[in-house]
Amino acid sequence: MNKTMSSTVSAPLPVGAPRAASPLFGLGTPLQILAMAAVLVGAAALALSLNGYFVFVIAGVAMLAICGVGLNLLLGLTGQVSFGHVGFYAIGAYTVAILTGQAGWSFWAAWPAGMLAAALLGALLALPALRVKGPGLAMVTIAFGFIVEHGAVEWRGLTGGQNGLMGIAQPSLPGVEGGERALALIAIAVLGVALAAYARISRGSWGAAMRAVRDSEAAAASIGVNPLVVKTVGFAFSAALAGLAGGLFAPLQGMVTPGMFSFLQSILFVLVVMIGGAGTVAGPVAGAIVVGLLPEILSSLENLRLLCFGVLLLLVLWVAPTGIVGVATAAFRKLHPRAAPEHEPVAGATLPTRAPEARSGLSALGLSMVFGGVRAVDNLSFELPPGHVTSLIGPNGAGKSTVLNMLSGYYRPRAGGRKLGSATLPARGACHSARQGISRTYQTTQLFAGMSALDNVAIALTRGKLGTLLGIAGFTAPAVRAEARALLAACGYTGNPDTSAADLAHVDRRLVEIARALATRPAVLLLDEPAAGLSREDKATLGRLLRRIADSGVAVGLVEHDMSLVMDVSDSIVVIDAGQHLAAGTPEAVREDPAVRRAYLGDAAAVPVRHRAASSDHAPLPEVIGVSRLRAGYGAAPVLHDVDLQVREGEMVALLGANGAGKSTLMRAMAGLHRPVQGGITFDGNDLARLDAARIVELGVVLVPEGRQVFPELSVLDNLKLGAFPSGRISRGEMTQRVESMFTRFPRLRERQHQRAGLLSGGEQQMLAVARGLMSKPTVVLLDEPSLGLAPKVIDELFASLDTLREASITILLVDQMAALALSLADRAYVLEEGRVVASGDAEALARDPALVQAYLGGQHG
Repeated sequence: MNKTMSSTVSAPLPVGAPRAASPLFGLGTPLQILAMAAVLVGAAALALSLNGYFVFVIAGVAMLAICGVGLNLLLGLTGQVSFGHVGFYAIGAYTVAILTGQAGWSFWAAWPAGMLAAALLGALLALPALRVKGPGLAMVTIAFGFIVEHGAVEWRGLTGGQNGLMGIAQPSLPGVEGGERALALIAIAVLGVALAAYARISRGSWGAAMRAVRDSEAAAASIGVNPLVVKTVGFAFSAALAGLAGGLFAPLQGMVTPGMFSFLQSILFVLVVMIGGAGTVAGPVAGAIVVGLLPEILSSLENLRLLCFGVLLLLVLWVAPTGIVGVATAAFRKLHPRAAPEHEPVAGATLPTRAPEARSGLSALGLSMVFGGVRAVDNLSFELPPGHVTSLIGPNGAGKSTVLNMLSGYYRPRAGGRKLGSATLPARGACHSARQGISRTYQTTQLFAGMSALDNVAIALTRGKLGTLLGIAGFTAPAVRAEARALLAACGYTGNPDTSAADLAHVDRRLVEIARALATRPAVLLLDEPAAGLSREDKATLGRLLRRIADSGVAVGLVEHDMSLVMDVSDSIVVIDAGQHLAAGTPEAVREDPAVRRAYLGDAAAVPVRHRAASSDHAPLPEVIGVSRLRAGYGAAPVLHDVDLQVREGEMVALLGANGAGKSTLMRAMAGLHRPVQGGITFDGNDLARLDAARIVELGVVLVPEGRQVFPELSVLDNLKLGAFPSGRISRGEMTQRVESMFTRFPRLRERQHQRAGLLSGGEQQMLAVARGLMSKPTVVLLDEPSLGLAPKVIDELFASLDTLREASITILLVDQMAALALSLADRAYVLEEGRVVASGDAEALARDPALVQAYLGGQHG
């Protein structure tokens, strides 16, 4: 641990605490080792006793398995897919053929040269190729395979062109007759070494880093792991094994020609991994046996071999997506279940404390950021002092997440910079920032789902220093595991550390992510909405944890929408609006600042008085939509808690509250885009909570979503026509009439009707989104944040057009961040706080209700 840190986290494990598995030399359990050794010894015995043809088959299966082990590391650990590994196979084969047949080298000198050539080219290919993902990476590797194949055809002076090369020297082994038997035994021995190397890598720091990169590159970078380096090492190791196998293939065949290294061979390599089981040690062996022996079994159906392989792959992906070994392992565990080890929490664990001389704050110096011509952040400066909780707040679209991404190194600012303590911190990426002492968490937790909670923290303790490729001590050492357990306990995690991160409850995921961030021993901890989805009790626990982290000497930067939590835990608050500094100070001063209130609630004095629906106390308007005891969430603590709401015919009802209060969740539930847990939503005798979104639109309830979400590649006119689809088949005349009515309501759209929607300004896109929703002639329109990101003049124009919708007898439920503006237009309003309705009533009265300010800016700082 850093000499400037003192902590109790390195205390020995208490009696009864579960320890990490202790695999023999990192290879697996003794039973697994014996089973694998038995397979390899059996194959060697067969190679020594059978005739030449069967020896040839055994050698071919072993070479397939060697390539499979390399691809298994690439596909199973790093999550990268390569369909071009036949290129590295060919490089190994041609290197051995050229050096032994033309340069006069011995096999034992040429063979490792082929491996090194394949590894080097693999690393060089990986550097540009791994910057793309998914289909892009697959296409790059396919192209590489074709380049190697056709290069062998064209480079006749070296490779012999289509005729290939012959006269390849075969190796010999003492006491073994025939080159084929020697090659089979060598291939089996190499396979054993490759399997052992894969097992050690997968159980060590490099294997954990590869899984981390596979699950979340952003989160891996935030703990100091360089995703590009990790993926490049994995790609080079995989290419080296393919080169080794190719170097054995050339003398086994006695000749090499370009036709031996077709794209089909790459497909077979991938099949080996998929059929056997990606990510398992024994998977490539099982897959190679199937893929290698199947052609022999189907020798009479040679023309149908590809069809058989295709059907086999479909069956495996459908019936056994985890492969043969995955299915066998699951069946074995089901028949022989193991009792979960008892877990005893670590007692008395405390957070690491930074010595006073090692404490450093973070300074933002004139940060600016531009996206597509829009200035998201403009010349922003503020301080995150050590030992303090500093919150960064602002209304929707203020630029808070952009600032956090610049501070943590994910974005390179257009102008300005950062200082950590007195040292200027260059913009070299998130990985460099993490290694310098800046750590972070995410709005949506990004744990490494393929690892346990303990492993998530243990890999962060390395800070990207992974050690040797085959080393496992830095990840599995008892001291490392003990420190990781103590950090989890200090952050309040009381579950089993060996539980898979994918199976953790939402609150535990938050705690484990914070523990992982602290494992890098940061000087600065940045948190992006850590309270999202937590219950009130969990938020209180989180608040106490944040205070303890700050008290340990860490500078805590908090972006959070729960204003009560912000007011309770913050030493100081920085307010930004439209990317610019608005205010700063203590929670009490910020809460009372008129500029802050205007930013969150709007300027009531500047809002014109709008037309309101006339109603009589004796003749109340009929209900159009009713929400009763609605509860909804996203797999964690409920977001909405027994919400009751009523919208009457012809009304405009405003739904207000701070970010994260549950407004958009309620709108999505009413539109059929999110299924509630319980409660009802009635409209015209139908329970909308049980209907899908398309049916709800047909009934007459249309959502205009947050962020506008127009179809950017289609024209304005085509967007409008798509909005009429829920009306069924309508005549051309009716369509023309509806489009004309939208152009009359929004004249600016007429001027741009043939322009692509993605090229419109933000205000024009919002007008188009509203017009598209109105094209189906709905009864109720749900408007979610229509003013988000728009200039004040455009907002005024938009709200004036919304005011005229009353004339069309359209009922509107409006969610908007500009509370004063929404209340000026609405007849009634509801205020949500933490998913609960805390106030409701007439809009004019509610505008003066203290509960409105409480919902947006929280209570007094305690």
